[in-house]
Amino acid sequence: MEDDDIAAAQGLAHVATIAILQHRAMLDATMLNEQLDHALTSRVVIEQAKGIIVEATQCRMDQAFGRLRAHSRNHNEGLTGVAAAIVAGTLRANDLDNPK
Repeated sequence: MEDDDIAAAQGLAHVATIAILQHRAMLDATMLNEQLDHALTSRVVIEQAKGIIVEATQCRMDQAFGRLRAHSRNHNEGLTGVAAAIVAGTLRANDLDNPK
């Protein structure tokens, strides 16, 4: 191969590498944004559920979270799922397990 051909091939390889790295960075950023959005949404639902529990049971916020966590662990359900059920009204705050 001529020197010009080698230089052109090397240039194309560099461009391809940059494109691959840019694509990977974009995918990583997208995944991070989705994870952060999910975490924020989960946190909002948990806080809403804690408020509902406090109102229904006249307990403190830390006790409400303890009840959510205990119910989640005792029933092998995700914390956000239990909180969502409280907010949706499909699980009553008074039916939550008390922490031991």
